[in-house]
Amino acid sequence: MAENTPIKPEALRRFVARALASQGVPSGDAAKVASLMVEADIYGYATHGVFRLRQYLARLAGGGCNPTPAVKVVHETVATAVIDGDDGLGHLAMSAARDLAMKKAREAGIGWVGVRRGNHAGPLALYVRPQAEAGLLGMAAAVGSANHVPPYGGSDVLLGTNPIAFSAPGDGTDPFVFDMATTVAAMGKIKTLLQQGDPMPEGWMVGRDGRPLTDPARKSEGFLLPIGGPKGFGLSVAIGLMAGVLNGAAFGSDVIDFTNDTASSTNTGQFVLALNPVAFGIADFGPRAERVFEEMRASEPLPGHAPVRLPGDGKTAMAKAREDRGLDLKPALWRDLEALRAEYEFEASFI
Repeated sequence: MAENTPIKPEALRRFVARALASQGVPSGDAAKVASLMVEADIYGYATHGVFRLRQYLARLAGGGCNPTPAVKVVHETVATAVIDGDDGLGHLAMSAARDLAMKKAREAGIGWVGVRRGNHAGPLALYVRPQAEAGLLGMAAAVGSANHVPPYGGSDVLLGTNPIAFSAPGDGTDPFVFDMATTVAAMGKIKTLLQQGDPMPEGWMVGRDGRPLTDPARKSEGFLLPIGGPKGFGLSVAIGLMAGVLNGAAFGSDVIDFTNDTASSTNTGQFVLALNPVAFGIADFGPRAERVFEEMRASEPLPGHAPVRLPGDGKTAMAKAREDRGLDLKPALWRDLEALRAEYEFEASFI
């Protein structure tokens, strides 16, 4: 199959599932993780989708990721819980946390589920969009899978990109889905630029001399910059407390670089929240929110600016188009997938 030919998502799911199965992941778990990885690409989160397959296979092969985890609830109340991911693929623990949070929100009005001993799980949008589609509000956050950021004003890398995501239902085609790193750029974006041979924009990273760093191949020589300076730093610490310390998971110097260390448990910490508007006496949250969304979209654009869009706008149509037509993978990613098939010796095709 030629590099420039769109690949059908179902074929890509099969390919990823077989790759994971080659490292001992049971077929059901492999299919579930593959589906979520491809879903990330379908919704436009390419830096956290199939692009990450090489890292996941390396951790499975290296022993840092358990191919057959017993994901289980280790502490629970009516509205909260903690899930132990047993060092398995992060998507398994996070999807379990999302589903349990939604169940609790329907029963108790709110569900907050933390994860310990997890792993990288792709974009957080995967774990908040379903809440909005079900009429709930969602939130999720994670301690980054490697430290790339010093405390504001410091020089020791003790923080990761520590992402956070929110979702809310509307009354239109697209729910509100907002997924961001607490750094100016996610490390995944820098890794994709490196794979494609492209430079970084100024303002994403600085070297230890404080000067802009634009060569992604030199990313280990510098720091990622937090959004908003000290504000981004404070938000990152807050996420680390809620997703890491609160769950008995890694934060600060305990964080393992999941790319460079493929043998150690990362003890990645995450959480997923679901909130039921009915618990606040609001049975028509979607229409109320949509009215506000429409007001914002109708705001007169500044000269030279495109019309106002909200986070999540256009994602539903884009996802359907990609599901129907196929995904256009970057040539560098095509080549990497072909290389993985040879390296890990599994049979799979893109047809």
